[in-house]
Amino acid sequence: MGERATLVQFSTAFCQPCRATRRVLDEVAAMVPGVAHVEVDAEEHLGLVRELGVVRTPTVLVLDAVGRIVRRAAGQPRRADVIAALGHAL
Repeated sequence: MGERATLVQFSTAFCQPCRATRRVLDEVAAMVPGVAHVEVDAEEHLGLVRELGVVRTPTVLVLDAVGRIVRRAAGQPRRADVIAALGHAL
């Protein structure tokens, strides 16, 4: 978990947009102090996928400092959208 926020990415091995999403989230996490990016293999964590209602990959959850989900998006995000979503967590 990041000190200020965490970007949680649900991915699968065959997902092409997941690779681009990984790059975007890594870049944003490197730009914003206290933000971490965690990637979860959806196929290996099916219980968590069901619990959180993840229906496609990539799905990105933005968690605040205490782990509450403050934003959620499915599909490949734009960098500006990720930064804006972080504003709700910081």
